[in-house]
Amino acid sequence: MTIAVDFDGTIVRHRYPAIGEERPFATATLRMLIEEHHQLILWTVREGKLLDEAVEWCRQHGIEFYAINKEYPEEDIERNPHYTRKLKNIDMFIDDRNLGGLPDWGSIYKMIHEHKSMEQILIEELRAEKPAPKHHWWQRPFKL
Repeated sequence: MTIAVDFDGTIVRHRYPAIGEERPFATATLRMLIEEHHQLILWTVREGKLLDEAVEWCRQHGIEFYAINKEYPEEDIERNPHYTRKLKNIDMFIDDRNLGGLPDWGSIYKMIHEHKSMEQILIEELRAEKPAPKHHWWQRPFKL
C-alpha cells in the first residue's frame, strides 16, 4: 500500500516552523508499516531548509520515506511541465486535517494492518468497554 503521511500535526505536534514533540507512537507505527513493506511518502507543506529539518528528524527516529513531496523517488518535478502537487496513485493519506481529526496511532495501524474502517474500530472498542449490567437492590441474589 502506498501511504502519504503529513508531518506537522501528524507525526509531530504543531509547532511550525519549529518541530514539535512526537505524537505518541507515531514513529513506532511508521517503522512497523515500513517493515510490512508499505511505501510511505512524506507529504508536507515544508520546503527547503524546513523540509530538510523534518526529513532529518524522521531519519533520526528511524523513518526513511519512499519519496518526499512526490509520488515516486525518480519523479523530476522541475522538468515535468504537467507536474501538479495532486497525488494520483496513493492508497491512503494520514493527515491531522482530515474530517474528524487524526485518530490515535494505534487505531491508524489497526486500520491499515487489519484493513478496517474507523467505524469498525470504534464499534469494537465500544463493545469491549461495555459495562457490566447494574443490579437494583430488588434484583440482587438473596443470601441466607
